[in-house]
Amino acid sequence: MSASVIKLSAKQEEAILALLAHQGVDKAAEVVGIAPRTMYRWMNESLFDRAYRKARRAAFGQGTGRLQQMSSAAVSTVLKILLDPKAPGIHAAPSGRPGVDARGEAIEVEDIDPRVAELERVGEETKRDR
Repeated sequence: MSASVIKLSAKQEEAILALLAHQGVDKAAEVVGIAPRTMYRWMNESLFDRAYRKARRAAFGQGTGRLQQMSSAAVSTVLKILLDPKAPGIHAAPSGRPGVDARGEAIEVEDIDPRVAELERVGEETKRDR
């Protein structure tokens, strides 16, 4: 049976949503009603892992889109506060940008390992076929 025909179970799809919505694997497993050990096992399965990473990228993309939509209003608000001489300590407030960059880079790095493994697998198959 090819990977394109195999589907995740309803519980696995629910688990992916829980992983996106809750902090930590244990909490996500609790919400879904499965043992954390089961969640970790699923996360090591190729099909589940690919689906989870795809969902994470989609969620991150939606968050980035929302940030882009709100960036003009956010800049206007920050400028108003920065120009307000009565705003206490605002100049020491950290920017949210480094956190956004770090999360995006983390997703990119996470995706590299499976992609390299797939390239290595294809390379080995090519060698055997020669």
